[in-house]
Amino acid sequence: MRLRLTVAYDGTDYHGWQIQPDRRTIQQSLEEALATVLREPVRVEAAGRTDAGVHARGQIVAASVTGNPDLCSLQRSLNALCRPGVAILAIGEASEGFDPRRDASSRTYQYRIRNHPAPSPFSQRYAWYVPQPLDVESMQEAANAILGEHDFRSFQAADCDADNPVRRVFESLWRREDEELVYEIRATAFLRHMVRNIVGTLVEVGRGARTVADFHRLLAATDRRLAGATAPAHGLCLVRVDYPTGAAR
Repeated sequence: MRLRLTVAYDGTDYHGWQIQPDRRTIQQSLEEALATVLREPVRVEAAGRTDAGVHARGQIVAASVTGNPDLCSLQRSLNALCRPGVAILAIGEASEGFDPRRDASSRTYQYRIRNHPAPSPFSQRYAWYVPQPLDVESMQEAANAILGEHDFRSFQAADCDADNPVRRVFESLWRREDEELVYEIRATAFLRHMVRNIVGTLVEVGRGARTVADFHRLLAATDRRLAGATAPAHGLCLVRVDYPTGAAR
């Protein structure tokens, strides 16, 4: 049986999604729990390999298992066995060839900033603390520049191994939620550190260190050395992965 799992996790105490020697990872936690319940080794695949410290509310994971386990019972058992900070929100049967990464049509991330003179202990694991006033209108104007299809080499990590730096962005929006700014971006896929590098540069626009025109020139330059600092990992969350109708069945 091919399974599709919707997984949420707090990435603070994990070294990202992918299994690494002598490191606690989300993939390791899921595979250990599945192996314990099903009494067989199970390899899981994810829609996106989130970095250390990055969170998820809607990561999509696939696994192939023998037999036909009761899915309700399996979900309860996995939630009892997974390490703290990891939860299985849903389990369903997928088509045998379902690939959570290749079959996805888009992914949506949110980045949170606590933009207030005082820090908060209740958001410090999930939001970047920026006490200085930010010009959100200018940040939104700059964020509009990345809509559509672009070469995003200006915003990729130095060690990014993607064959093609071109991505299509469908949404690029800032909004204020009480004392936080939330940036939401939806695209076909993302380069390594792409969202965090975009956010770090947009915050420089909000502080007045760059203009909107500077941001446009930076995007066109396709040169990472010209972009701003990478925003901290803990403000980033994978919130949703979308698939074409029928692709996940």
